[in-house]
Amino acid sequence: MSGLLEVIAFDAADAEAAQAGGADRVELCRDLAADGLTPELSVVRSVLAATDLPVRVMVREQAGFGADVDVLRRRVGELLGAGAGEFVLGFLDEHGQVDVNATRAVVAELAGRPWTFHRAVDHAAHYRTAWAQAVSLGPDTVLTAGSPSGIAEGLADLRELAAVQDADGVELLVGGGLRQEHVPVLRDAGVRAFHIGSGARSSGPVLAELVRPWRELIDS
Repeated sequence: MSGLLEVIAFDAADAEAAQAGGADRVELCRDLAADGLTPELSVVRSVLAATDLPVRVMVREQAGFGADVDVLRRRVGELLGAGAGEFVLGFLDEHGQVDVNATRAVVAELAGRPWTFHRAVDHAAHYRTAWAQAVSLGPDTVLTAGSPSGIAEGLADLRELAAVQDADGVELLVGGGLRQEHVPVLRDAGVRAFHIGSGARSSGPVLAELVRPWRELIDS
C-alpha cells in the first residue's frame, strides 16, 4: 500500500532531488528556522519549471503564526501570477486559537485551489479544538506533529486523528520531527501521508539518496 511523501524544498535543485528520490509532492518555502516563510517569486517560477510534481507554496510572512491579511492576500495574488496552484497556510490569533477570519480571508484568494493547513495547529492553546477549526476552513490536508515538541510527543493524538480523518474529510499529513521508526507505527494507525524536511538532507540540500529510503519505507 503506497502512501504520500511530501518533501520540503527551498529551491529548484531541492525539488529535482525530491522527485528523483520518489517524492509525491513538494512543499516550497524559505527560512525553516522560522517554520517556513513565503518563498521569493523567482524561486517559485524556477521550482515549477524544474519539476512536474505538485508544489505547495507556503503563504506566511513572519515568524510566529500571526497574519497581516492585506499583505497575505496580495502575496497570494503574486504567487498565482507566478504559476503557483497549491498552497500551505494557517494562522493563530492572539489567544492561541486558529484565526478563522484571517485564514478564511486568505483562502478566499485561492479561488478553490487545494491547500494545506500547516503546523499552526500544533502551537494552538487547545490542540483538538484547533484541529476542528482548521478542518472547518476547507483544506484538503492538515499538517501536524500532534505536539509543538514534535511527533515523538504527539503520537497519541496522531493515532486518534488518523482514525477520524476520513470522517473529517481531510488528509492527515504527519510531519515535524518525523523519524523512520515512526512510520510503521503511524501506518498501522491509519496515517497515509508523511512530510519530511531534515530527513531528506545531510546539513545541505535535499539528496535523492536520502529521500529514497523514505519512499521505500512508506511503500513497504
